Amino acid sequence: MTFTKLSVSALAIAAVSATAAAARDEIRVVGSSTVFPYSQAAAEQFGNVSDFPAPIVESTGTGGGMQIFCGGIGEAHADITGASRAMKTSEYELCAGNGVTDITEVQIGSDGLSIAVSRDSAFEWDLTKTQVYLALAAEVPVDGAMVANPYMKWSDIDASLPDADILAYGPPPTSGTRDAFVELAIVEGCMEIPMIEAMGGDWAEDNCARLRSDGPFIEAGENDNLIVQRLQSDANAVGIFGYSFLFENSDTLKAVDIEGVTPSFDTIESGEYGISRPLFFYVKNAHRGVIPGLQEFVEEYTSEESMGPGGYLAERGMVPLGDSKRTEEREEAANAVNMPAK
Repeated sequence: MTFTKLSVSALAIAAVSATAAAARDEIRVVGSSTVFPYSQAAAEQFGNVSDFPAPIVESTGTGGGMQIFCGGIGEAHADITGASRAMKTSEYELCAGNGVTDITEVQIGSDGLSIAVSRDSAFEWDLTKTQVYLALAAEVPVDGAMVANPYMKWSDIDASLPDADILAYGPPPTSGTRDAFVELAIVEGCMEIPMIEAMGGDWAEDNCARLRSDGPFIEAGENDNLIVQRLQSDANAVGIFGYSFLFENSDTLKAVDIEGVTPSFDTIESGEYGISRPLFFYVKNAHRGVIPGLQEFVEEYTSEESMGPGGYLAERGMVPLGDSKRTEEREEAANAVNMPAK
């Protein structure tokens, strides 16, 4: 592909030079474990098609990546962070407080938050969001009062579900996957209960969002491959991760349908699958033109060969944006359009 150069202001160059005696040779990318395979694929492709070394990509979780990215300007700080949710106001303020004020937000595509089981599981799983909430939330309503979750088996929630212990492997609090799962599955599932619906959305967010810590839900760290391995060895366990990991391991894993809908490229793009979310990366614009190859890498990452239908990110399980949205994101990324203040 053809790369274009973006001129960077003297002020931005000076800001980086003030904290770094010499620019790094390699781009540094941190962030979401869900976005990690996409950033890694773009980095590998960039190393193959350009004269620059492949960027170093680390899986730190969305929250951890924001902390690193927002730490400051200069070679000691990351250039890009991947995120499986939008940057929070508190993170934007952390960036601004450390002099990271010029940031471009790029949506690269969409993802479905998959709940998966081993293909050895004989049960044909189809859960409602309310059943997911009742299985995994720390507190649930019983006889009109919120109490510590008493349900230890799936059949305790609904007799039609397996008479098996609830065991779910999922992401830690630093993960954007967890943030999105809590918002889209746990809180929404809670609000479908008439008693909770009457309380209102703010009440539900304050009282339904905490996941249980008494055994049935196990934090598996930021390594989604570890969750995949545990599911492959335990047919009764379920795992929570981005669609790409289900897609890449579909020979050994199968999806848990949510309210009758199986996650797929089509159902995630259309929004029919009810646990879907956008995926992002954030670029530190003061590093463009200073960290070698950063501008060119951004252009590779947002190219049609990368994030378009049939691109190498779609091959890894990402759901592409529509044509007009892809064009908009690509142009803003290339032109270093700063995100609005939060």
